[in-house]
Amino acid sequence: MAVYTEVRFDDADALCQRLGLGPLALLQPIRAGIENTNYYATTARGQWVLTLFERLGGEQLPYYLRLMQHLAAHGIPVPAPQSDAGGALVHELAGKPAAVVTRLPGSHRLAPDADHCAQVGAMLGHLHVAARSFALQQPHLRGLDWWVQVAPEVLPHLGPGEAALLHDELAFQQQLAASPAGRALPRGPIHADLFRDNAMFDDTAGEDRLCGIFDFYFAGTDALLFDVAVCLNDWCTDPDSGRLADGRAQAFVAAYDRVRPLDGTERRLLPALLRAAALRFWLSRLWDRHLPRSAALLQPKDPAHFERLLRERIAAAWHPLA
Repeated sequence: MAVYTEVRFDDADALCQRLGLGPLALLQPIRAGIENTNYYATTARGQWVLTLFERLGGEQLPYYLRLMQHLAAHGIPVPAPQSDAGGALVHELAGKPAAVVTRLPGSHRLAPDADHCAQVGAMLGHLHVAARSFALQQPHLRGLDWWVQVAPEVLPHLGPGEAALLHDELAFQQQLAASPAGRALPRGPIHADLFRDNAMFDDTAGEDRLCGIFDFYFAGTDALLFDVAVCLNDWCTDPDSGRLADGRAQAFVAAYDRVRPLDGTERRLLPALLRAAALRFWLSRLWDRHLPRSAALLQPKDPAHFERLLRERIAAAWHPLA
């Protein structure tokens, strides 16, 4: 969510009016993130998020936007994509494919407690259940195939210890994916990036309530357990040690399990999927650090965090309570 493509106010105004959102009053670039160009857009009809897609092609985008529509129809609080008069959800702005979605209320909980984690776990379970009936298919584009493709590009930038870790873990994950147990993991549409900064909470009614999840642009078909592992590594990790905070992690899994019970294979393989999730984000941060794109606003994140998480997940396997 950096700014790679500068958007002219008049062009954004024309798009908003074409979508029936009214004249544009304010256009504000969003500094957070690194994948796409994002702006907050305010019109008389409300507040929106305007996204220009820098890596994804227009042919891939209907999957993400239709998935958001599907989930919203099943009661999952996600941003609503805005269509033009012909029903199209993918638009064009500044020569790039673009989308406009509703801006969610609330704010992030960057230091979550067990209750926050339980709410996210339950919502992820509901998301996975609701997505079972989603008709479109698209691979998880940041899954194992992408890891295999990107690893040779970042390896020349690593020291011997880091290179050995990457080589060994990638081999482990390839073996796991090819194994009968790996192939038996339940699969379906996953969010794949449900970090703390992709969820919103609202406490205006007194209770701190999860009111929205967003940024579905890494979604795709993969093991549902990978989604659980991504969340555990972000929502339930002690920031100092890199270890899972057991109370938060148990609360997350218990809440998820009440909605979509984990089977025996999933419980057994959760430590391996925690490693997979750490590897995925270590690789993407290495890629962004060593093979960066130019942007007007860019805040690349430190790869060392997920390297530490990966080493910790290898050293100390974590299993949820039965």
